Amino acid sequence: MPSERLEVDRIIPAEPHAIFEVLRSPQGHVSIDSSGMLMCAEGDPATKAGDTFLVHMDRDSLRDFPLDLYDVTVSFTKFEPDRAIEWTILTDFLNPPLGHVYGYELESAEGGTRVTSYYDWSALDEAYRGRIGFPIISENALRATLGILARTVAPGVPRQVTAGD
Repeated sequence: MPSERLEVDRIIPAEPHAIFEVLRSPQGHVSIDSSGMLMCAEGDPATKAGDTFLVHMDRDSLRDFPLDLYDVTVSFTKFEPDRAIEWTILTDFLNPPLGHVYGYELESAEGGTRVTSYYDWSALDEAYRGRIGFPIISENALRATLGILARTVAPGVPRQVTAGD
């Protein structure tokens, strides 16, 4: 059975706290998005599981559904400060909710923090199986977002190039 989860990681030369601050923030989500869909956000940074904020989206960058401009509510399902954060997406036009989650795990590592980004649609509601092609976000997009996150929290930090890179 094919996997219903994408996962990528990268060591970012920053402390877990600095990274977590970006990931819990509405504007942080917008600033590191590599898909081009997140336009702007409203609300306060998350402080616990169950917190939410609003994100204004533009589906034109994917051109997979003619949704144009729409809003989603980011609803946090896991919140472990400086260690793990996860959320699902809620909308007014999809009922029941899709059931997919995005998340990050942070672990201290030599040279900074190992950041694991994942996208999991294994709990996708049966109403959408076969109707919506998953994954919506590619592995390359997850990797690109990690690159933008690194640039955001550690601007100007050069990467050491070694043999085999």
